[in-house]
Amino acid sequence: MKMLINVPETVVADALRGFAAAHPELTVDVENRIVVRRDAPVAGKVALVSGGGSGHEPLHAGFVGPGMLSAAAAGEVFTSPVPDQMVRAAAAVDSGAGVLFVVKNYTGDVLNFDMAAELAEDEGVQVAKVLVDDDVAVSDSLYTAGRRGTGATLFVEKIAGAAADEGAPLERVESIARRVNAASRSFGVALSACSTPAKGGPTFDLPPGELELGVGIHGEPGRERRPMMTAREIADVAVDAVLDDLDPSGPVMLLVNGMGGTPLLELYGFGAEVHRVLKERGVPVARTLVGNYVTSLDMAGASVTLCQADEELLRLWDAPVQTPALRWGR
Repeated sequence: MKMLINVPETVVADALRGFAAAHPELTVDVENRIVVRRDAPVAGKVALVSGGGSGHEPLHAGFVGPGMLSAAAAGEVFTSPVPDQMVRAAAAVDSGAGVLFVVKNYTGDVLNFDMAAELAEDEGVQVAKVLVDDDVAVSDSLYTAGRRGTGATLFVEKIAGAAADEGAPLERVESIARRVNAASRSFGVALSACSTPAKGGPTFDLPPGELELGVGIHGEPGRERRPMMTAREIADVAVDAVLDDLDPSGPVMLLVNGMGGTPLLELYGFGAEVHRVLKERGVPVARTLVGNYVTSLDMAGASVTLCQADEELLRLWDAPVQTPALRWGR
C-alpha cells in the first residue's frame, strides 16, 4: 500500500508540523500533541476540549477555533491520547469558567478522559464531561462498551462551542452538549477497509464486490456484509436504520460524512439519495453538511448522521465559526 509518509513512527508528528505551518492562527505543540486556540484562554468563557486517536481528520484538531473547540489532543493512529495531554490542554485554555471534555465513547478515550478530569480538578480546573454515543449500528464493539461515538461529535462540538462563545456557563454548555448527543443518531457504510501506516495495508478483509453495513470509524465490524449496492439502496438502509432509533418529530440537521476515501462527487450523489429517503419518510431537513469530517484514514464509504433540531439548536449551529475545517458567518 503506497502512502505519502516518511516513516510510520513519525506520521502524527509530521502531520502536526504541517498543520502548524498551514494554520498560524492556532498554537500547535508538536511534542505534546495538542492544538490550542491562539487567543486562549478567553476571559469568562467556558473552554471545550476534545481529542482522540489520529486518523479521523479533520476531527478533532480541525475543529479548534472560535465557535467550536478551544483545544484538541491527538493520540497515535486509532489510539487515545494520554491523560497528561488532556490536562495540558485544559490548563492552557481554562479561564476560570470551567472546561467541558467532549469524549467519544471508546474505552481508551473514556478511561483517559476520566483520569484527566480528576487530575485537572486536582489542579483547580472545574471539569464537566459529555459522552458522545450516537452510532445505532451495534450496541457493543471492538473498542467500546455501548454505542460508538461517531458523526454526532461534530454536532456536539459545533453547537456546544457556539453556546460557550455566547458566554453560557459550564452547566448550560454541558446541558446543551448532552441534548445534542441525545438527539443524534448515525450509521456508517464501508466500501473498502482502511489502511494504517503501521500495518501498511488493510486493517480488515472486505472482499471485492462486498460492503460492510454499520462499520465503525476504526474499521470495527458492523451489522452485516452484503453484495455491493447502489447509492440509492445504501441510502435506504442507512436512513431507515437511523430513523428506526431516532423517530424525529420535527426537522433534522443532516451530516453526510465521508470516511476519507470517497470523493465529493460520490458524497453529493449519495446525499441526494439521503434527502430523497427523508422526504419519502416525511422528515424535513433544516440543514445539510456534506464532506469528509469524521474519517477513517483512506476508507471508502460514508455515514449518515441526523440530529433532531429546534430553534435554539439551529441558531447555535448557524452561529459564526472559524476553524480549519468549518468556517461560516465571520
